[in-house]
Amino acid sequence: MTAAPTPPQHSAGPTLAAKVPEVTVVFWLIKVLTTGMGEAGADHLGEVSVAVAGAVGVLGLAAALTWQLRAREYRAVRYWTAVAMVAVFGTMVADGPHVVLGLPYLLSTLLYVLLVAACFLLWRRSEGTLSIHSITTRRREVWYWTTVLATFALGTALGDLTAVVWHLGFFWSGIAFAVLIAVPAVGWARFGLHPVVAFWSAYVLTRPLGASFADWAGKPHHVGGGLGLGDGLVTVVTLVLIAGLVGWCAVTRRDVQRPPVEEHAAAVR
Repeated sequence: MTAAPTPPQHSAGPTLAAKVPEVTVVFWLIKVLTTGMGEAGADHLGEVSVAVAGAVGVLGLAAALTWQLRAREYRAVRYWTAVAMVAVFGTMVADGPHVVLGLPYLLSTLLYVLLVAACFLLWRRSEGTLSIHSITTRRREVWYWTTVLATFALGTALGDLTAVVWHLGFFWSGIAFAVLIAVPAVGWARFGLHPVVAFWSAYVLTRPLGASFADWAGKPHHVGGGLGLGDGLVTVVTLVLIAGLVGWCAVTRRDVQRPPVEEHAAAVR
């Protein structure tokens, strides 16, 4: 599932090489793993120290995004480091309104739905496209990461809503989101669903999908029916898997988007 290339519109700033990877099976696999790692990692850090968790979340996100934004083209390690830190920070942002302010999960989920919708609306108005193939200027990349952060927060709140408030538990929440994420995939592959709509729908759903299974593995049985392996262990295992896949991408560079001219030449051959 991928977003169709869109001609640049309303471009601002110098044109860069595409700053996000090609959307492949490996992309979705790493994405789901980072959501699980972010959920388990943020929870584990919170158990160790709330102050440490906050520092790691904020400073880590700032450092990772700065590193990513300074690149002029997609680099697997930079990109996925930024995604991983967004996953950790997004968990904290989503949990904050409920834990600190006492907002019900349903209300926080609805608020994040509005936030994500606002990001898409403003991004579309500013740039004329939401296609990830158009992330070739600094302004578009800022819109991209802002939206990604909002989708992570929404996905976390949505997963907590189904597992805790609706009493599905973590495992069955994960199963439910696995079924739901197949809807945009099938819609795109078989029924002509717009690729941009399909991509972002699936992107939002990867967060509760990965987080639900991470919580199921790490949390004790009396909390959502978990296996009790521990958030720390789940964090380490998912980090190792992510590192292996990202390392493969960095070495092979098979996930690098090809320029349109190269794509046309390949089609001619």
